[in-house]
Amino acid sequence: MDKEELTRLQKLPLEEKVAMTKLRIAEWYEHWEGKVYVSYSGGKDSTVLLHIARELYPDMPAVYTDTGLEFPEVRQHAINTLNVTVAKPEMNFRKVIEEYGFVYPSKEIARAIYYAKKGSRWAVRKMNGCRADNGEPNGYVQDRYGKWNFLLDAPFKISGMCCEIMKEKPLKKFQREHKLKPIIGTMASESNLRKKAYLQTGCNAYTQRNKRSAPLSFWTEQDVLQYIVDRNIKIPSVYGEIEKDKKGKLYTTGEKRTGCMFCPIGVKRDKVNRFERMKETHPEIYNYCMNQLGMSSFLDYIGVKY
Repeated sequence: MDKEELTRLQKLPLEEKVAMTKLRIAEWYEHWEGKVYVSYSGGKDSTVLLHIARELYPDMPAVYTDTGLEFPEVRQHAINTLNVTVAKPEMNFRKVIEEYGFVYPSKEIARAIYYAKKGSRWAVRKMNGCRADNGEPNGYVQDRYGKWNFLLDAPFKISGMCCEIMKEKPLKKFQREHKLKPIIGTMASESNLRKKAYLQTGCNAYTQRNKRSAPLSFWTEQDVLQYIVDRNIKIPSVYGEIEKDKKGKLYTTGEKRTGCMFCPIGVKRDKVNRFERMKETHPEIYNYCMNQLGMSSFLDYIGVKY
């Protein structure tokens, strides 16, 4: 798969994408002889994925990881969905923050910061704007990693461990115990990491260490919203309504994305500051986040209003 082909697929009409997604799910299902499940967050993307999967296989199981970090409306939507197993992490968020710190500015960079502080050569090189393999200065690495070098001196811990402990480990435990392979609702357009993963394997990663199917990889945000409108699918109330702007582009009147409420990844790109919005919509959670988890000090340091 190359970037041009991904771009071509992203421009296909929605119904062609739906058909292709069903084909990828069917291939995954047949390859593993039905021993698969949907990794279900309760958000709009995974709600669309589960809807498509269960059109093919009505008894398709789904697993929701109850981290305690999701919007209450999303959590309620997830646990009220039929045939959804609830998995829980072994460590709570407060403990993760105490031991490993926050994830910022991305999972990749947070991981490099964590290991650079431990003296790992590859990480130190990256955080100094150099290639990990030979230590030579590199413009791309400087722009991606080196500019965040100042976070090595931050008065708080940073790592990419939060996602691993809170979400990935409970799902991997479920997979081992039930011998099932996951279907996830990620899209290549969401991040460089997800785009890279798709370009390497396509939707279905049969041979990777972490085997997974991501059959919505070539979808866009507009596709997800259009599918919800066309099929009149119920999504969590925190998204508000789906409407069209003057250019005909669909948008949600409430939250745009509903990952972990406290996650600071991408906060500086917010058109509407997520923490200021949280203060208005979920004041009790906001106070807990700022005053008990220490997010206020963290946000002060990185220069984000709250």
